[in-house]
Amino acid sequence: MVADVTRVGEWSPTCTACWWDEGDGPRVGAKFTGRNERPERTWETRSEVVTADHGRQFAWVVVAPPTCARWGYSFVAVDGGTEVTETWELPPEGLAFFEKMFGDDAAREIGIRSDWAKNGIGTTLAAIKGVAEA
Repeated sequence: MVADVTRVGEWSPTCTACWWDEGDGPRVGAKFTGRNERPERTWETRSEVVTADHGRQFAWVVVAPPTCARWGYSFVAVDGGTEVTETWELPPEGLAFFEKMFGDDAAREIGIRSDWAKNGIGTTLAAIKGVAEA
C-alpha cells in the first residue's frame, strides 16, 4: 500500500497527489512526480525510488528540485499487524542546496521544511493506519 505512491495523497497533510512516470512502479530507480500544497504555495517535486524491499522498506529521494530529501518507510511484523515507521532526512547535499538557494536564510528555510516533515509524520502514519484497517 505505501509503495504505491499514487495513494500518498490519501494520507499526507502536504502531498496531495503523486503519479509514476509512464510504465514505472515501486522499484529501485523508478521516478515519480508529487504535487504538494501548503496555504502559502503549491509546488511539484520529482523523486526517485532508492529502496524497494517488499514488506521491509520503501524509500525515495527528491531529485528535483535537488533537495536530496529522503523519505522512507520501514515495516516490521508485530503481533496482530505491522509496525510502520516513517523517516525524513536532509543529507549534506540537501543542506548545500538550501545554502545555495537561500544564503543567509538557509537555516530558517531548512527549519521550516524540517518542521513540516516531522510534524506531518504522525498525521501520515495515523491516516495510513486508518486506511489499512478499514
